[in-house]
Amino acid sequence: MTYIIATFYKFVTISELDAKKSLIQASCRENEVKGTIILAEEGINGTIAGSTQAIADVLNALRSVPNLADLEHKESTSDRLPFARLKVKIKPEIVTLGLPAVNPTRQVGTYVAPENWNQIISNPEVVVIDTRNDYEVEIGSFQRAKNPNTKSFRDFPKYVAQNLDPEEQPKVAMFCTGGIRCEKASSYLLSQGFKEVYHLKGGILKYLENVSSEESMWEGECFVFDERVALKEGLKLGSYELCYACGHPISDTDKNSAQYELNVSCPYCYEQLTPEKKARQINRRRAREYKKHDNLTLDS
Repeated sequence: MTYIIATFYKFVTISELDAKKSLIQASCRENEVKGTIILAEEGINGTIAGSTQAIADVLNALRSVPNLADLEHKESTSDRLPFARLKVKIKPEIVTLGLPAVNPTRQVGTYVAPENWNQIISNPEVVVIDTRNDYEVEIGSFQRAKNPNTKSFRDFPKYVAQNLDPEEQPKVAMFCTGGIRCEKASSYLLSQGFKEVYHLKGGILKYLENVSSEESMWEGECFVFDERVALKEGLKLGSYELCYACGHPISDTDKNSAQYELNVSCPYCYEQLTPEKKARQINRRRAREYKKHDNLTLDS
């Protein structure tokens, strides 16, 4: 079976959040859709997966909510369901910057279509910034892009204060996975006095979908927050897996390291692995292996 994976977000005022949460949960459960949807007074942000008809029905339900009639979404496919459960959450922000005054509905940077992105980031006068976190940047990014080395999006304002000056670097172009982080980041930079602020419309995923590998200025793979782990040009499945112990994306090279042990450790968490934690991880691995064996026995 082929599953549709739909991602969407919209900065817009949403009221009566509890009622909206109940409506969305009911539609997702009725259609057996899995994934995560975040609601806040500032908008909605989500990634969901299910059958073609199920996703269409849930998106129709979302668009029945006031202010969401024009909700846009992006689609990709997978031969397995990339989420184990459904989560619909109410939070203070749909993407956490920690600065409530920053509001993309009031001011936002200039959207750049994927087809025009290469021209923007090739301009030597433009500072190109990857607004994602360090472990995402490690496995892929655009040529010329600066890595802010942030652990979370909350760290972005500190990076700006220490590394950027609107007088010396008035032109800035930013990007992220689907567009939501750089949309809020662009609003923040404008509030700090930067004159020309651009951001990639639809994010990296839209670029990988629309721009051919021959023309692409993307290098590596794009981390995604589901069991697919990473995608490449054409939104094809990438080569990374997740370390079960720490959740860091790991490559085939990482798995050849002496510090890698299946479901126990990898080069990114080996130094922090205590004997007690290693014992717990091994016991969990054994429990999963026994469960898998039991399931195979029952099916045979």
